[in-house]
Amino acid sequence: MVDKNIYIIQGEINIVVGAIKRNARWSTHTPLDEERDPLLHSFSHLKEVLNNVTELSEIEPNVFLRPFLEVIRSEDTTGPITGLALTSVNKFLSYALIDPSHEGTAEGMENMADAVTHARFVGTDPASDEVVLMKILQVLRTLLLTPVGAHLTNESVCEIMQSCFRICFEMRLSELLRKSAEHTLVDMVQLLFTRLPQFKEEPKNYMGTNMKKISPCLLNKLELSSGEQTKALNQLERVLLFKNLKLKMRAGGMSDSSKWKKQKRSPRAPRHMTKVIPGSEQPTSSGTTLSSNLSGGMPFIDVPTPISSASSETASAVVSPSTDSGLEFSSQTTSKEDLTDLEQPGSPGYSTVAESGSSELGVPEQPEPQQEGAHVEKAQSTSVESIPEVLEECSSPADHSDSASVHDMDYVNPRGVRFTQSSQKEGTALVPYGLPCIRELFRFLISLTNPHDRHNSEVMIHMGLHLLTVALESAPIAQCQTLLGLIKDEMCRHLFQLLSVERLNLYAASLRVCFLLFESMREHLKFQLEMYIKKLMEIITVENPKMPYEMKEMALEAIVQLWHIPSFVTELYINYDCDYYCSNLFEDLTKLLSKNAFPVSGQLYTTHLLSLDALLTVIDSTEAHCQAKVLNNLIQQERKEAARPGYEAVDGTREANSTERAASDGKATGMAPDIAGLNLPGGGRLPAEHGKPGCSDLEEAGDSGADKKFTRKPPRFSCILPDPRELIEIKNKKKLLITGTEQFNQKPKKGIQFLQEKGLLTIPMDNTEVAQWLRENPRLDKKMIGEFVSDRKNIDLLESFVSTFSFQGLRLDEALRLYLEAFRLPGEAPVIQRLLEAFTEHWRNCNGSPFANSDACFALAYAVIMLNTDQHNHNVRKQNAPMTLEEFRKNLKGVNGGKDFEQDILEDMYHAIKNEEIVMPEEQTGLVRENYVWNVLLHRGATPEGIFLRVPAGSYDLDLFTMTWGPTIAALSYVFDKSLEETIIQKAISGFRKCAMISAHYGLSDVFDNLIISLCKFTALSSESIENLPTVFGSNPKAHIAAKTVFHLAHRHGDILREGWKNIMEAMLQLFRAQLLPKAMVEVEDFVDPNGKICLQREETPSNRGESTVLSFVSWLTLSGTEQSSVRGPSTENQEAKRMALDCIKQCDPEKMITESKFLQLESLQELMKALVSVTPDEETYDEEDAAFCLEMLLRIVLENRDRVGCVWQTVRDHLYHLCVQAQDFCFLVERAVVGLLRLAIRLLRREEISGQVLLSLRILLLMKPSVLSRVSHQVAYGLHELLKTNAANIHSGDDWATLFTLLECIGSGVKPPAALQATARADAPDAGAQSDSELPSYHQNDVSLDRGYTSDSEVYTDHGRPGKIHRSATDADVVNSGWLVVGKDDIDNSKPGPGPSRPGPSPLVNQYSLTVGLDLGPHDTKSLLKCVESLSFIVRDAAHITPDNFELCVKTLRIFVEASLNGGYKSQEKRGKSHKYDNKGNRFKKKSKEGSVLRRPRTSSQHAARGGHSDDDEDEGVPASYHTVSLQVSQDLLDLMHTLHTRAASIYSSWAEEQRHLETGGRKIEADSRTLWAHCWCPLLQGIACLCCDARRQVRMQALTYLQRALLVHDLQKLDALEWESCFNKKPERTQRCSVGAYDPQL
Repeated sequence: MVDKNIYIIQGEINIVVGAIKRNARWSTHTPLDEERDPLLHSFSHLKEVLNNVTELSEIEPNVFLRPFLEVIRSEDTTGPITGLALTSVNKFLSYALIDPSHEGTAEGMENMADAVTHARFVGTDPASDEVVLMKILQVLRTLLLTPVGAHLTNESVCEIMQSCFRICFEMRLSELLRKSAEHTLVDMVQLLFTRLPQFKEEPKNYMGTNMKKISPCLLNKLELSSGEQTKALNQLERVLLFKNLKLKMRAGGMSDSSKWKKQKRSPRAPRHMTKVIPGSEQPTSSGTTLSSNLSGGMPFIDVPTPISSASSETASAVVSPSTDSGLEFSSQTTSKEDLTDLEQPGSPGYSTVAESGSSELGVPEQPEPQQEGAHVEKAQSTSVESIPEVLEECSSPADHSDSASVHDMDYVNPRGVRFTQSSQKEGTALVPYGLPCIRELFRFLISLTNPHDRHNSEVMIHMGLHLLTVALESAPIAQCQTLLGLIKDEMCRHLFQLLSVERLNLYAASLRVCFLLFESMREHLKFQLEMYIKKLMEIITVENPKMPYEMKEMALEAIVQLWHIPSFVTELYINYDCDYYCSNLFEDLTKLLSKNAFPVSGQLYTTHLLSLDALLTVIDSTEAHCQAKVLNNLIQQERKEAARPGYEAVDGTREANSTERAASDGKATGMAPDIAGLNLPGGGRLPAEHGKPGCSDLEEAGDSGADKKFTRKPPRFSCILPDPRELIEIKNKKKLLITGTEQFNQKPKKGIQFLQEKGLLTIPMDNTEVAQWLRENPRLDKKMIGEFVSDRKNIDLLESFVSTFSFQGLRLDEALRLYLEAFRLPGEAPVIQRLLEAFTEHWRNCNGSPFANSDACFALAYAVIMLNTDQHNHNVRKQNAPMTLEEFRKNLKGVNGGKDFEQDILEDMYHAIKNEEIVMPEEQTGLVRENYVWNVLLHRGATPEGIFLRVPAGSYDLDLFTMTWGPTIAALSYVFDKSLEETIIQKAISGFRKCAMISAHYGLSDVFDNLIISLCKFTALSSESIENLPTVFGSNPKAHIAAKTVFHLAHRHGDILREGWKNIMEAMLQLFRAQLLPKAMVEVEDFVDPNGKICLQREETPSNRGESTVLSFVSWLTLSGTEQSSVRGPSTENQEAKRMALDCIKQCDPEKMITESKFLQLESLQELMKALVSVTPDEETYDEEDAAFCLEMLLRIVLENRDRVGCVWQTVRDHLYHLCVQAQDFCFLVERAVVGLLRLAIRLLRREEISGQVLLSLRILLLMKPSVLSRVSHQVAYGLHELLKTNAANIHSGDDWATLFTLLECIGSGVKPPAALQATARADAPDAGAQSDSELPSYHQNDVSLDRGYTSDSEVYTDHGRPGKIHRSATDADVVNSGWLVVGKDDIDNSKPGPGPSRPGPSPLVNQYSLTVGLDLGPHDTKSLLKCVESLSFIVRDAAHITPDNFELCVKTLRIFVEASLNGGYKSQEKRGKSHKYDNKGNRFKKKSKEGSVLRRPRTSSQHAARGGHSDDDEDEGVPASYHTVSLQVSQDLLDLMHTLHTRAASIYSSWAEEQRHLETGGRKIEADSRTLWAHCWCPLLQGIACLCCDARRQVRMQALTYLQRALLVHDLQKLDALEWESCFNKKPERTQRCSVGAYDPQL
């Protein structure tokens, strides 16, 4: 079976031969003519060969290629014929008929490249000629991109590239062809650079010795040598550029290599020198298709076979057969990462090779010896230099056969085939291309981008940039030292120059290349990056009207793109802001961006948003790192302790964060400053010695040349990742250095002195230190350095200064160039002499004392300076012609110690100076100055200063955040305010949230407060008037977003909120006023209201106001029609807006702030409470409703925080004290404060640790003005009832009971609160009641005047001047001891019970006691009295609640209530006149104005005058029946209680005495004898009952008498002695008498 491939070749032969024969020139058809014609002859020869073989692999590729290549080379063929031959060759390549593993392949490829790049043909018309050129491009592309292309030599590759460039830049060709050439070049560059990692760097000395240089001048001039124009081809001049493609070295002249090329041109007969070593890669018999994956990059073009769907899209360029005329390319290029191997499923014609790893490409064939000896010798000599390039393309280390020794002249190809230079001079081995051609290509591309080269047209520059982009995108160029050198210098230089061109397309392309450079190679380009960013900043800020807006936008975009690189911003900060001698790039950029985010005109343009984007990049990345850390901490905590309550865990996270922050925010969590390898976020490990990711070993090893070897840690840092404290020190030192530098530049001594004072330079001056500083500080004025070091006084410093240079191995003029760059050479001869003497001395020492003596050296140095002036100074050149080389030599004759200097050295020096001036600093302008500045930059980059630290993402986040948050929040606020676009608003909000998250993570309260304050402004809640608020807020979606964000952030990060609470409270108040808060927040507990709750917002409805019906009628009359409609009700839009507003607030969930307050950190909680307390009614901002609302929130928060109420109690108590005690008149707020205090007491009494303080705080009520207290008596009565019902068991001390009973008395019967307290309360009035409980005028035992537990009225009135401490007299003592109440004598007021019954045994009683308690009872409310009696009965009826501490108090209170209820309380009613008597529920609220009808402000507390339920309406109509029932009820209850207590007294006392005997407790002994009982119990109770016997109401009298009779008959009373009985009966008549005189009872 014959190989199908043979038929393909035969078919191609027929096509080409047919075309040749059809051509007019070959009109004869005899066999003889065919024999004579070399072209036809070789085809017929090939046919014969093919007829004799069955496998194509049996013959060498050269054999079947030669005839076609001859046609291509021939000058006699016409375009179409040449075109057909090209098509055939292309088909052979794309069908993979040439076996890459064949020994002859390499030579075949060389011949093909040579033939196609030197194709010649007779031109016809431009269009058809271009078709041929198109085909040439196609073949070159296929040749380089198919696997066999790997056999091409460096020179062939360069020729191929140059051919494409020529077509590209020949403007006379059609655009289509030029574009095709450009695309071809793109593919080729991509392939070459994708293969870059497989090539090894060769030793320096062989670098490109035999490389062809792509010569730019050839490209431009397109000269043609007419000698070879043998045919009349003049009509197609433009095509002839292919005729003469000899490449020139840059130095000019024909290179040896081109001669070598010529001799290879004639096709050679095949001769097998070597056989393939058999192995796993032996081709199968039917021929092969090879698919090579070169390091994941661009695959070679492969045989088009059915491609599996998976790999079809990855093909970089798939060739598919189409018509006769040749091949059509279907190029499906995707991004380079996706380009993978093409898979070829076996198809009938072909079978694939079983490959292991990536396939090696073939065996180069050695050319056979030539006939011309001279040529062979020449070839031998050139090939020696072409050896070192060894292709390294092996997939496993075992295949590395790169041991070829240059001296042996052996070449071992990747398959292990060794080529030996045999003694018969067989010619040279063809070395596959490698780094040299890539380097040459790269150099050429860079030279194309030079804007100062006049040959480079805009098209060329653009092309160069385009291909450089492709190169950088395809390969990690930084790992290749030779290319890195080109990048550092020429490439960056040209790119930066292009930034100032006006053509936008070039500008944009250079920005793109710059980005790729700095993205991947910034660690090698520290100062270049600094220069680049400064240029961009200049473009952005420049106020030049000529500068197009697009340029600014692109520059900003470039910065934003850089900022998006992970950890780029951190690296800017570390490498520039924290470097003594670099600009503060990060800080300056942040300022620039924030300034740029604010539109001057108010119109938002893309530049503003771009700036914002850049600022947000820092925030985004920081936030992501914080989130990661939080997650990390949570995971670790979960592992550590599974069972820990949630909120503690939150605190734990906080603590962890703060400690980590303190230790070093810079490091990834838990990273010590000097660990052996840094853990990178990606999970990779960073080798410790490199200190930056991506620093390859290759670079470490091959850092020769300009990059001196040094440790990769910048000298200014103590470790690779310095901690933030160290950075702060560096930044402070940097500020001082800048100041010192500025002073030095004015007066050197002053600058040095300043730095010595600040401790940056030592005292006395250390010369080496100062010299080092002068050398490394680029900000210093070079002129000042020159003056300072050349000063006679500083001779030692000059020596130190010179010794900082390393002149080893430098020629004198090179060293001098370096030396004079460091300062400005002064003009005076003696000074120059001093400077040069020091220089020559040092140079000689460094280089082993060349030349005869120092003088010779000095003279030569001086001569060099003179030559420089002579060659480059314009003034000198005007006067006489520049010095020639001969004159220069002549001047130096015999100077070298009587002899001459070496002439070669002088010649080199002369040319070096002539071609490149030694630039004196600060003297030149324009390009010369630019060159100087650039050189200085390169030199700095080569010192340890040029080290660029790569840091793990997330280091130093806190430092960056503290620098950026201010500008960022300002910019966010501005954009949020000005923008109407949804996306932009969302971006701003997400920025706010991220800032909040970061500040919470690092505990930065100031940032968070600032943020909340900014956001509160946008809620529109503070600025709007209340009437419009629901409408305005409801219809403003931006305000909704802001409000939701504020509340969301407060809920989430409330812990670090401090000042911001005030703003949130303001917003809440506004919502409250506008009635937008959820119902639950405005409803509060109430003791009196039947529902147990009342609403803080009181609506005004006409039916419920006294005067309102009249008023509303009047207003209805006075309003005009239009206004009337507005009163009727809000419009539908307004209702809709209000609904939206309510929805929004519902989502904000403001109530959560109260309920979640228990999780707040204490400090934040205290701030929140402070904010609430600060809302007190005043004329301007708040009215009492606001204050009441805040008070309620405060109370709810306290109750939520029951667990730690001790920490916040003082604040609340002080606030309540202030509200209650300072109140001059009754108002709604006072009522709420009183209710609040009682609510707190009810809830908190269960807590042991606080109950004492809470009970003490109830005395606040006793400090209130009696008139105010009586108005809230209702609430207090109900509250106390609740308190005793729930907590009676928790009250233990007599003091506390005393407080409660006193309260009951004051409330129930209008007893005036203890005057001593009142006096103090009034005295304190001005200072807002900020007393602690202990400071309250108290009844503590240690207080001399108060251990008797009460103060007499007379004492209070007489000793008015000394409030508080009142000394007692002997009579007082007797009174106290007796335990009785003296009525007539001193009118002692016993309203204040003492601390427990601390009285000695009773003394015999005298008959001097009245039935009344003798207290001046103020007005009281019967319902309150009823409730107090209920409370009392609760205590009395439950034996458990009656204790020795409260028994007597109980009895006393009962008596007071009796007196108060006497005659149905008519006595007091009379006194009050038209004051309140009971509560009419309907009038509890003074109503609030309807929305829109009456303005709410200003209003004073007078609005609440009718509040508290004491309406006057019903007083005139006589006393309603219900009232009598209530008062009757009270009296009956009291009688019953007194009787109960009376009958049970004896048993209670004896049980106490019994108990005490068992416990044997110390303290006061409890007696249960009749005497004690009489004094403390029976007598007062009987008096009370007797009192009611005189009641004006018959019903009560009768009942009282009945009870009295029963009481007197109680069995226990029989123990009384005669005296006591007497006193008992003595009382009644007196009482009756008093009653009849003073009582108001018509029935009596």
